[in-house]
Amino acid sequence: MNSLRLRDGLELRFDVHGSGAPLVLVHGFMGSAAAWGNVPQALAAEFQVFAVDLPGHGRSTRSHDPARYELSAIAADLMELLDAHDIERALIAGYSMGGRVALGTAVMVPDRVAALLLESASPGLADSSERARRRAGDVALALQLERDGLPAFVKHWLAQQTFHTQERLPAELRERERERRLGNDPRSLAACLCGLGTGAQPSFWKELPTLTTPALLLTGELDGKFRGIAEQMARSWRVAERSTVPRAGHAVHLEAPDAYLAAALPFLRRMQDRTRRRAPSV
Repeated sequence: MNSLRLRDGLELRFDVHGSGAPLVLVHGFMGSAAAWGNVPQALAAEFQVFAVDLPGHGRSTRSHDPARYELSAIAADLMELLDAHDIERALIAGYSMGGRVALGTAVMVPDRVAALLLESASPGLADSSERARRRAGDVALALQLERDGLPAFVKHWLAQQTFHTQERLPAELRERERERRLGNDPRSLAACLCGLGTGAQPSFWKELPTLTTPALLLTGELDGKFRGIAEQMARSWRVAERSTVPRAGHAVHLEAPDAYLAAALPFLRRMQDRTRRRAPSV
């Protein structure tokens, strides 16, 4: 485990594997570096993999301030991580909420992002009224989390249609994932819902046609909602590629890790020359 003290005193915890081209892995809501399973170790054969615990998740410092989880703040955290390791430009792979963070980072600081691997990700909600409704829903969900407690919330969260394909996973794997989620702090997750939820996220649909950062938009065949979003993204984003993993749902890296790697590695290999490191400061 590694630790980086951020500009406001929070500690960002992360694991580092390998020594090749820099690749940052950004997990989803209630996730952590551990949520990637053995994917970081497999990628470490060819890349230097930084698997982070975002603030308020896993082993990183917690904050109960929703503003601390705004996308711009989380993107700044990732830039501090790159700066601390003399990385000028890195590959970033993000899952679900982490995909939103990765995409937002590429929009805000495109010179720092070599390429994106976006798994089951969205550019946000284009309609302002829909964003307002979703934001109100996220706030209500945060209040429910604080009122009912984390075990009840995790049960409610995993009952969503988005995660129904995970019911096919081995019981021990599903229990491990449940226990990992229960290791989080309810107030921090509630604040994250309010600050980094889909309703709080800016819409990046208008930026896609001019975004020059190459991307692979990866989705599971059984995740109809995000498969449709990715197809729409690919029509607007001229340097984006598509890949659909058969018989997988929303969390491709969890449900089909070998297929995830088979789809991701050829793209990442082609993009690794776009990464750049700084000369270490004396």
